[in-house]
Amino acid sequence: MTKRRGRGEGGLHWDEARQRWIASVTAGYTPAGKRIVRKGSGKTKTEARAKLREKIREYEDGLAIATNSLTVADAVTDWLTYGLTGTVDNTRDNYAVLARTHIISGLGARKLRDLSATDVDRWLADKARSLSTRTLRLLHSILNRAIIRAMARDKVKRNVVALCHVPQGQQGRPSKSLTLDQAKALLAAAADSPMHAYIVVSLLTGARTEELRALTWDRVDLDGKPDAQPPIPPSIEVWHSVRVGGDTKTRKSRRTLALPVRCVAALRHHRERQGAGLDGRLVFASAAGTELDRHNVLRAFRPVVKQAGLHPDQWTPRELRHSFVSLLSDSGMRVEDIADLCGHSGTTVTETVYRHQLRPVLLQGAVAMDEIFGVDHREG
Repeated sequence: MTKRRGRGEGGLHWDEARQRWIASVTAGYTPAGKRIVRKGSGKTKTEARAKLREKIREYEDGLAIATNSLTVADAVTDWLTYGLTGTVDNTRDNYAVLARTHIISGLGARKLRDLSATDVDRWLADKARSLSTRTLRLLHSILNRAIIRAMARDKVKRNVVALCHVPQGQQGRPSKSLTLDQAKALLAAAADSPMHAYIVVSLLTGARTEELRALTWDRVDLDGKPDAQPPIPPSIEVWHSVRVGGDTKTRKSRRTLALPVRCVAALRHHRERQGAGLDGRLVFASAAGTELDRHNVLRAFRPVVKQAGLHPDQWTPRELRHSFVSLLSDSGMRVEDIADLCGHSGTTVTETVYRHQLRPVLLQGAVAMDEIFGVDHREG
């Protein structure tokens, strides 16, 4: 008499319609209490029993058996749909475009359980012929996070993407900085532009574009306290940005910067143009008073660049920050002090100052910029 299998050992029977032996095992239960059954088949009992043992082994290890039909495109789409909670729309849209253009088009049809490290290596090597290293790293990250999510939901057993290294891609567009003459020409060209104050503050303080776009008037002190001991100069508090959560790029990026005289004059004129009742309102905003995005800033920046005699397609607002660093370095300022002003990590001064002291008014940048450009008390 055939011994009946115990609970959890699965079952084996002949399917007359399919002409195959069928192995089945209960893999678990749904939240509603419905049994989850996974099946495998073979032409012989031996083949079917082998598949049954594999399924039972996975069941005992706590692994659900991944469906054969799930593709890389399914996993990536699932991550884009449900795995980006709390991410801003621009970032989500950027990930979606990269995923559709490069991942889904290149690997999307591959069954998830059949995806190998060799497949990923070959795909990355092919993309390295036309994409920058930064873009390759981002594509690797997107695919890696999609597979991790699939693993967490028992759709695949292992993450082969984590085994692959990102190759060296094409060199991206290098950042550059303005010379002193170019910087002066840009400031002159910006004098009658709505971007005047933005350009002056960005170039003469080194604040990031995402920090200036989030700056509000209650974080701007145009008077200082000259009678204090020691005197407190006019300053801006760079404590927020337009990043998710509103914080700066890193904790070390939170800093209060003294304003060069040119910045004070430009901001006073800018505030007069905006009108009264500005407490809490954005310093740099659209005509409707809403937050600027990087495209708004770039569109307004390019005519000024052209007016200054530079090629508008070759310069971006972020390079004002690079120019700030270069001009200070050319003036003889120590690199440790420059890193301090920029909120950079990686130097001893930055590590020791910003770990314990988040609100110093840093004077070196304002003093050096006044020496470089001279003092201009005109409001316009």
